[in-house]
Amino acid sequence: MKRLMLPANLICPIFISLCFLPFISPAIALLAGLSLSLLGFKPGNLHNYTSKILQTSIVLMGFGMSLGAVISASKTGFTQTIISVSTVMILGILLGRMLKVEKNISLLISAGTAICGGSAIAAVAPILKSKNYQNSFALIVVFVLNAVALFLFPFVGHKLGLTQEVFGNWAAIAIHDTSSVVGAGAIYGEKALEIATTVKLIRALWIIPLSLIIAFINKTGDKGSVKIPWFILFFALAIIFAHLFPALQTTYGHLSWLGNRGMVIATFLIGSNISLSEIKKSGPNSFALGITLWAIIAMGSLFFLTLG
Repeated sequence: MKRLMLPANLICPIFISLCFLPFISPAIALLAGLSLSLLGFKPGNLHNYTSKILQTSIVLMGFGMSLGAVISASKTGFTQTIISVSTVMILGILLGRMLKVEKNISLLISAGTAICGGSAIAAVAPILKSKNYQNSFALIVVFVLNAVALFLFPFVGHKLGLTQEVFGNWAAIAIHDTSSVVGAGAIYGEKALEIATTVKLIRALWIIPLSLIIAFINKTGDKGSVKIPWFILFFALAIIFAHLFPALQTTYGHLSWLGNRGMVIATFLIGSNISLSEIKKSGPNSFALGITLWAIIAMGSLFFLTLG
């Protein structure tokens, strides 16, 4: 093993540098990290910074969110959002118990499904202090289902003759990651893209209350003290700051880009620090949870949007 550790000290930093390239997505970074890990290459002490990178990235991504657009859109979509997010989280926890999936994995998959995929998982993971294999499995489930949804949703939408408005709302509710929501909306039509993007933006802000709720539920210490996820509060402050000082929009764009690239680096580090035994430990139940939860939300939301 010592013979493999030396090249890893060179290989892993090289891969981290590649994470700044625009075509390297979190899914690709996670796969690269997993591949290196299974080949015996480890990032050394770099994985100790994963949590800090995740937290910092979430804060920086806040500068790229439009508070004005969210407030405007939330006037019509607030009730729909709170019902769907709450339903997904409750169903995810119950299904996780039924399928005997580890608590942290259930919460991570549920948060990713309810809000905005990998970004939500990245926000919740430091609060739960979840292990690398738990984060990896949650991310893998979300990324795989995202890839399927990107092509499946427009196909189903056309077959069912969904309007642009209905499809846009459906995609925002039932597709995990924002990038896949945008992709599916763009395939379906201009109006669908506009609605899907706006509704998903509203849901993304639910990272803040959900993180605080999970922190309260996951309270630690003899007195049951709540550990406040300060990075979530800084995330909220970043959104507000960008709204109050719009003249710095170019700078906010750079900071948001850096946050997105930080997310890619963090997913690489998560994947590169997982072992084969940890993969076996999670088993197929994690995928069963993700697929079942996704199917229920996709069919349920479609029913209410078309017949409700």
